Amino acid sequence: MTADLLDGKRVASEIRAEVAEKVRQFVRDGGPQPCLTAVLVGEDPASQVYVRNKSRACEKAGIDGRTLRLDAETSQQELLETIQTLNDDPGVHGILVQLPLPVGGNQGKGFDERAILDTVAPLKDVDAFSPVNVGLLMQGRPRFLPCTPHGIVQLLHRCNLSVAGKHVVVVGRSDIVGKPMAMMLAQRDGSCGSEIANATVTLAHSRTADLKSVCKTADCLIAAVGVPEMIRGDMIREGAIVIDVGINRVGDKLVGDVAFDEASKIASAITPVPGGVGPLTIAMLLHNTLLAAKLQIQS
Repeated sequence: MTADLLDGKRVASEIRAEVAEKVRQFVRDGGPQPCLTAVLVGEDPASQVYVRNKSRACEKAGIDGRTLRLDAETSQQELLETIQTLNDDPGVHGILVQLPLPVGGNQGKGFDERAILDTVAPLKDVDAFSPVNVGLLMQGRPRFLPCTPHGIVQLLHRCNLSVAGKHVVVVGRSDIVGKPMAMMLAQRDGSCGSEIANATVTLAHSRTADLKSVCKTADCLIAAVGVPEMIRGDMIREGAIVIDVGINRVGDKLVGDVAFDEASKIASAITPVPGGVGPLTIAMLLHNTLLAAKLQIQS
């Protein structure tokens, strides 16, 4: 068996084109140009690339993409005050605090990441990190959906892959991907309908006993653990759908959390790295920014 490649780049391009058209219509109807402001603290090279890519994507979609750059020695209080200023600015619809924050930041004390993310106004929280937005998601009535999990839902839907009634194993319990992914697929309904929901979900992690056996039971295996090629071919059930969220640099190569060459001989469908889940995250961020602008003119 050779797995079908799930082309996240193509699906992301479709979504971005749809968002761009909706932005044009929103502005034609008298709405303000949606504005996303990214707050970048320090000089981390990977973060600089991510923010630059987000700015370019915003421009193509007709969204005002701004970047607020702060020195790594910015204090925690100064950063909180900066976010509050953005909260109070009616011209800013989405706020994104670029992670990770510098370990040696906050004048050498390190940042309290949770306190910083909690300061972002829930109506401008386009990453869906706010406890208010997480709580709404948990109750099945989300305001914003987290970008990476929502991108995966869109990918499954647009590739006609149902998870309803099937067993999904999510490896990784982060607040950004693992937990919300499990929550979304276990709901009765979702943004793409009941076929990309209603799954029986196991949330596994590094301390799961006999992780190999657990993964082997999955009809759909989602790897989001951040360890290069941790998921090997012998951990995958024949014919399973494999979604690789990881992106890790090993030498001069980018690899995922799944050993692609092994997995692609066993799975029925698989995402490549790069070109799989990554492009979808930015596409759904644009979607959330437009939604935020719409919600704010209604409030």
